[in-house]
Amino acid sequence: MPCLACLMLFSCLLHLSGMTLVAAADHAQGPTQPHAKTVLFFGDSLTAGYGLDPAQAFPALIQAKIAAHGWDFQVVNAGLSGETTAGGLRRIDWVLARPIAVLVLALGANDGLRGLPLADTKRNLQAIIDRTRQKYPQVKIVLAGMQMPPNLGREYTTGFRTIFPDLAAANAATLMPFLLEGVGGIPSLNLPDGMHPNPDGHKIIAENVWQVLEPILQSLQAP
Repeated sequence: MPCLACLMLFSCLLHLSGMTLVAAADHAQGPTQPHAKTVLFFGDSLTAGYGLDPAQAFPALIQAKIAAHGWDFQVVNAGLSGETTAGGLRRIDWVLARPIAVLVLALGANDGLRGLPLADTKRNLQAIIDRTRQKYPQVKIVLAGMQMPPNLGREYTTGFRTIFPDLAAANAATLMPFLLEGVGGIPSLNLPDGMHPNPDGHKIIAENVWQVLEPILQSLQAP
């Protein structure tokens, strides 16, 4: 990623880490389907779709792709602005009250920007995975990676980046290496504040997520 893009991404995520927690959690995308399998997106304001109509955020776009296939899945957007992995761990039991088939776990960026210990971030993400699998042993897990800008220091940024592939390998989870691939730090794909993905940015994120998620859903779809 170019240096300028890194700095813009840092500005974006720094804003995310400091904003007031605005509940955007547990919103079903589209009409409720009583017998549908649930795909839970569990993340921060990047998942919640800060500054957008909920229908423009990437989880809703994933629901539209599911509907286009005629598949029986219901997307739930459990994104919460400003969320850290510790905050996610505190609320995961509440979010898991609804049975889920797939967990898309997209937390960790705010930990990095606050300089929180890498071991704590990794431990919290592992605990979220463990609690999810304890309640729903057959759940499929997608882990969305994040990256930190280089001005946080090579040792920290490298250690942070490796958390996600390490956890994916240890837990037989599917890895999406970088949630903001092709979007972070690109002005034309962010809102006028330069800090949050705009509808076009969310379309790209949705395409990136779909490349990973589609084969998982296809494997779960009843013949």
